[in-house]
Amino acid sequence: MGEPIRFYDRATRTTQTEQIYGERWLRLAYETGPGRGLVGLVFRRAWFSRWYGWRMDRPASVARVAPFIRNYGVQTADFAGTPESFKTFNEFFYRKLKPSARPLAAPDDPRVAVLPADGRHLAFPDVDAAAGFYAKGAKFTLASLLGDAVLAAEFAGGAMLISRLCPVDYHRFHFPVAGTPGAARLVNGWLYSVSPVALRRNVGWLVDNKRLVTLVDSSEFGRVAVLEIGATNVGTVRQTYAPGRAVAKGDEKGFFAFGGSCVVTVFQRGRIRLDADLVAQSAECVETYAKMGERLGEAG
Repeated sequence: MGEPIRFYDRATRTTQTEQIYGERWLRLAYETGPGRGLVGLVFRRAWFSRWYGWRMDRPASVARVAPFIRNYGVQTADFAGTPESFKTFNEFFYRKLKPSARPLAAPDDPRVAVLPADGRHLAFPDVDAAAGFYAKGAKFTLASLLGDAVLAAEFAGGAMLISRLCPVDYHRFHFPVAGTPGAARLVNGWLYSVSPVALRRNVGWLVDNKRLVTLVDSSEFGRVAVLEIGATNVGTVRQTYAPGRAVAKGDEKGFFAFGGSCVVTVFQRGRIRLDADLVAQSAECVETYAKMGERLGEAG
């Protein structure tokens, strides 16, 4: 087994070791030569994720729900419904929660931005000056992330949040700020894993993946780019918002079907002051676990 994945828990202020879903197979795939060969031939391809998603949509998949809840300690009290109400594993996976389960930080203050998803977060005040993301020296460019060099220039020197969702997490994503969102633009690509097991070896795999880019015009934060990035076994990213219709911070934007996945949020230079605890951990390439609706930062 390779190096464990450790993260900082914002609520308890402790460093913890991640319980990785499918760890044995993930490490075989990305930490061995034959495994990486299979990644290139099979696992990164859309048909593999479609096949796995089909399995998670079959009625028989519901048998996986109770063991998953038990093995990973999923908090059923947060569910909008009951664990018995799901007809497939995928229904459980993109479940809705009670509104009270994810309270918003400063709900009446439009100058406070919130985390868009549950997960493990990396936050960088200046994406161009960051020493590295999942490892020192391991970076990608905004042009490769956004799939548009002109748009990347608009966000040069801006702040970036990477929110990594594991299979155990709540898999709906939300708007971090109030504003008016445009239509989501598809940037097609592969479907590599977004686990640090993979990204510490090649962070570029993150921006090789299929992703959707939405621009949100905000009176407090300027233009904000919000990206949902697919991953192995996450070929489906569904948007539930209406383009052109104003949204409040914390409003639902969409959801991922089965698998780990990632949301990236990019702000223009000088438009946000990221919270210090997120920045301090990220400078050491340590993710911070926190939930959707918690503070991200304040308008600059």
